[in-house]
Amino acid sequence: MDILSERVAVVTGGASGIGRALVDVFAREGMRVVVADVDDAGLTEAVASVEARGGRAIAVRTDVSDRTQVQALARRAWDTFGGVHVLCNNAGVVVHGGLERASHRDWQWVLGVNLWGVIHGVEAFVPGMIAGGQPGHVVNTASMAGLVATRGLGVYNTSKYAVVGLSETLAKDLAPHRIGVSVLCPMGVATRIRAAARNRPPALRNEVEAEDEPVELMGGTLAPPVVAEMVLEAIRENRLYVITHAEGLEPLRRRLARMERAILEQKR
Repeated sequence: MDILSERVAVVTGGASGIGRALVDVFAREGMRVVVADVDDAGLTEAVASVEARGGRAIAVRTDVSDRTQVQALARRAWDTFGGVHVLCNNAGVVVHGGLERASHRDWQWVLGVNLWGVIHGVEAFVPGMIAGGQPGHVVNTASMAGLVATRGLGVYNTSKYAVVGLSETLAKDLAPHRIGVSVLCPMGVATRIRAAARNRPPALRNEVEAEDEPVELMGGTLAPPVVAEMVLEAIRENRLYVITHAEGLEPLRRRLARMERAILEQKR
């Protein structure tokens, strides 16, 4: 997409972190923004910030794990602004700990937000974007944990690997419709995702919460606005992968080298 001014962007998880930075950069580019989140105070602040700079934004409280709420978000976007051109399926949560200790509620919560949230976004928005007949772009937030597995992040890894595969396929499916796809794979970013449990639904909380075991990520920590600028560039240039840290290159090389060895060492 080379024209963003006066276009419409939808950002889930837009009340804080990378989502909030995306809201700000889209508004700066002259886009009208629909901000979705479960954080009411953060939603209010994000919209107020856009409007204070002369932009247009609306807040829609949305739990992306609930298909009905995402469909309502889509209707609100079209009713208010008449279309959607950029969709950022960005909302995400995390739990830490080995898979041998993961509870069913951990799986339900993380997959509900991280994977089903993306699926619901695709279902609710993409058909209308195609019908609109204009160039568009979908950004799905995955993680470096969706490209390289990390001990102690198994539930999160699973959700993000799925988002990467979904995005790679979606890019091929939407190319004939002039709708690009990017999958964002960050490493360390200064967000509040480690405090995601603050928004965990009571029905999906564990009866006895395991002691948190945060995983220390390699590489430096980026500010959300830096990542948002990378996403903006990817939208303009229709780049599929947005890998934020150069430190991720060596783990990716090692992973691909192991796959190569597996093929070459296979007994025929």
